[in-house]
Amino acid sequence: MANLEYFQYAYMSDNYGVLLHCPQSGATASIDCGDAQATTDALNQKGWALTHIFATHHHADHVAGLAQLKAQHGCEVIGPTGINGVDNLVADGSRFTFAGTEVQTLHTPGHTKDMINYYLPAEKTVFTGDTLFSLGCGRLFEGDAPMMWNSLNKLMQLPEDTIVYSSHEYTEANAAFAVTVDPDNDELNARVEKIKQLRSDGEPTVPSTLAEELATNPFLRAGDRKIRQHLNMTDATDAEVFAEIRQRKDNF
Repeated sequence: MANLEYFQYAYMSDNYGVLLHCPQSGATASIDCGDAQATTDALNQKGWALTHIFATHHHADHVAGLAQLKAQHGCEVIGPTGINGVDNLVADGSRFTFAGTEVQTLHTPGHTKDMINYYLPAEKTVFTGDTLFSLGCGRLFEGDAPMMWNSLNKLMQLPEDTIVYSSHEYTEANAAFAVTVDPDNDELNARVEKIKQLRSDGEPTVPSTLAEELATNPFLRAGDRKIRQHLNMTDATDAEVFAEIRQRKDNF
């Protein structure tokens, strides 16, 4: 049973931020803060006061509002090296407590070298930034395919009932690509129809569960026999299959 309250809000063209709130202590954390006004509007809507920011990586659409929010709220900023204003530096395997709840950090480089994901075991929740998306994964801007495959494997080891909050509404486009590499996956085809309906109704497709991603996200399924056959890569390593899938998505 989750002890924290969650409020997901959209900003810019396709970003998501999430507020974590503890009703008992009043502590409130923002996962990233790419738009200070959007975060402020979300806080005002809920009537919460910002006490923490968890930064995932240095891209502007995730941290552009950090300085303003920190100045306004005096909040503690937690994140990787290389981001101005971080008070508490975290790396792979770091642990800290937010409102009495343990937070574990996973270093998941690939999209960027500094990417940190935040896992709350008691809440069965992970915030994956731009590493793992619903039916997708981040583009390889600073890392390479083996690096990202290793990072995704860290996430794949989490319990399957983990709730996955990712940072962008990319799912419909990801779904259109996923069926091109995993066309005979009945679970994927059913999920695609569900996603189309959600987006048609103006509803978010985030969060998902790790179980859903393991069953339908091609970027986590490099070892799948049918995908390997479809790509004519039956004898390749998982990392090589992943690299091929990532390259195909880049050109899709």
